[in-house]
Amino acid sequence: MVQHNQVDYLKNPNQITIAIDASRNRSGGAKAHIIGILSECDPVKYGIKAIHVWAFRSLLNQLPDYPWLIKHNPVALERSLLEQVVWQATALAGEVKSKGCDILFTTDASTLCRFQLMVVLSQDMLSYEPGVMQYFGYGLARLRLFAILAIQNMAFRRAAGVIFLTRYAGKVIQQSCGQLPSIAYIPHGVGEEFKHTQHQNIWPMTFERPVRCVYVSNAEMYKHQWVVVQAIATLRKRGYDLLLTLIGGGKGLAQRLLLDAIDYSDPQRIFVNQLDFLPQKDLPSSLANADLFIFASSCENMPVTLIEAMAVGLPIACSNRGPMPEVLGAGGVYFNPEDPESIAESIEKIISCSALRMDIAQRARSISQQYNWKRCADETFAFIVETYQKSKK
Repeated sequence: MVQHNQVDYLKNPNQITIAIDASRNRSGGAKAHIIGILSECDPVKYGIKAIHVWAFRSLLNQLPDYPWLIKHNPVALERSLLEQVVWQATALAGEVKSKGCDILFTTDASTLCRFQLMVVLSQDMLSYEPGVMQYFGYGLARLRLFAILAIQNMAFRRAAGVIFLTRYAGKVIQQSCGQLPSIAYIPHGVGEEFKHTQHQNIWPMTFERPVRCVYVSNAEMYKHQWVVVQAIATLRKRGYDLLLTLIGGGKGLAQRLLLDAIDYSDPQRIFVNQLDFLPQKDLPSSLANADLFIFASSCENMPVTLIEAMAVGLPIACSNRGPMPEVLGAGGVYFNPEDPESIAESIEKIISCSALRMDIAQRARSISQQYNWKRCADETFAFIVETYQKSKK
């Protein structure tokens, strides 16, 4: 982390002041992103005088304390979602202007703020991924996704610059909003606690104990946990002693499908265990204690739990959809996440071949080194400053 005396930021009158709207950073990945880039930011390097950030109180408390980082907690951000949205639409631009900020970086593309110079970060793919909308039927959930798509497309077109987490996301989203004139591809980082946690379990070569599989993600229709349960049940019928731990909880139809699959395949709860959300600090050890990581999502912008498993060095069986092949590369064995037999075949390849297992685990760990918060911070603030400079030409 970099820290300087405040006097350093007042010497150059050409330095810029950046505003960050983190008012909608409610998910674990979104919070990790803002904490990561601000912890690793070096303002002097990019001529940044100060950074003002607007967020809810509990997130502000997790941000670093630097003399150049000014935190704001409007009352509306501790109230209902409607009050938060109204504040963003009606008050944020004025607050940003009153603080003398030159450019606004909004970390959620579903923004209604109309500050004149803005860089938008895209972190949501649900409204854009082909085939995913069908999972939400024709009720309010689907209408909400259409509304999000319309709002985000307006924000992308209005922005002076847009940051995508993966090239896949950039390609798919621009098919909807149109080609954007100024974009950057900047992936998330992964916490050092995962990189410092090494998977050292001795593989049960003679199956003296079960092979422990883990999948970290909340139950959603596009996460396909129930299909993974079917795949594990298939492999157990073939004689493989496997245990599956699902971490992340769930609700709604996806959770009901998951429970139905468990009731059918494992009514005694012998080989499937579903856990609720775990604190971030407990995830590295949970991954390190597993033998194999499964990731079966069909809709991601940047799969955070996947890169965390890569950093730990687990062999990975992974969905072949979305940006997963771009992120994981040659560090895993791929499958169709909607086909239990395809999932079973990928897992079987991994547990049957020690050379393959070691190779993909090493490749995944090596690839994960490029996903770090220092790189993410450097590239993000360089792009924001560049966007501001272009606007003044």
